[in-house]
Amino acid sequence: MKLLRYGPVGHEQPGVLDKAGRVRSLAGIVDDIDGALLASGFAALSGIDFDALPLVADEVRIAEPVARVGKFICIGLNYRDHAAESGQPIPSEPIIFTKATSAIIGPNDTVLLPPTSAKADWEVELGLVIGKECRYVSEADAMDHVAGLCVVNDLSEREYQLERGGSWDKGKGCDTFGPFGPWLVTLDEVDDVGNLALWLDLNGQRMQTGNTSALIFNVPFIVHYVSQFMSLQPGDLITTGTPPGVGMGKKPPMWLKEGDVMTLGIDGLGQQRQDVKRYGA
Repeated sequence: MKLLRYGPVGHEQPGVLDKAGRVRSLAGIVDDIDGALLASGFAALSGIDFDALPLVADEVRIAEPVARVGKFICIGLNYRDHAAESGQPIPSEPIIFTKATSAIIGPNDTVLLPPTSAKADWEVELGLVIGKECRYVSEADAMDHVAGLCVVNDLSEREYQLERGGSWDKGKGCDTFGPFGPWLVTLDEVDDVGNLALWLDLNGQRMQTGNTSALIFNVPFIVHYVSQFMSLQPGDLITTGTPPGVGMGKKPPMWLKEGDVMTLGIDGLGQQRQDVKRYGA
């Protein structure tokens, strides 16, 4: 299944993509695409003929595909080439940091640069959403706890992240710095989590090209590893790191500015598009 949410901010409805790629409404069948639905194993959707559901207008806003994300957990420097372009050593264990859930927006919503931001950056990443509570899970059993996969743009303000002291979090959790979606794609729709192509373009120019086969720590290991330090709940979102090609790694560095347009995607998981503006402009 390719599950999604649609509608104006604060009034989103649950939906699903049919075989022809059209949005169908799940309103009246499920309350929302959220942790409760994921924890049930999508029980309410069993036996539903998605192609018979009401069609949704083409021009509708597509929202983040999971409501009320509990934790937004990120893995840093998880591609060797990205670690190198960042001037950082290859990590011996996964680097964990968090983004504020208030950073989450829909996949095509506007990204707003903070008023004092001068070094905002892009990062296409594979995201995974937890479907079943887990703690201290083994790597072998880790994927049994994953509801599905998605596209995430882990935007970063590098000055805030690296030059302002303390943890990375202050450069990661800015409002609108977590575009998420367009879909939550269940694992039965993905041939190989370890072989998915990622890409990101800025103003039509390719910046990032990568593949999850190059992850230092793969998806099952990440779920296993994170669960050693905190329990994971249905609806939690984990991003798995970005391939090389971020603005910080360019010579000279490139930073997002008002008027920029980012487009990004992952094989089989859909695409995003964000216009860049400045908060208050």
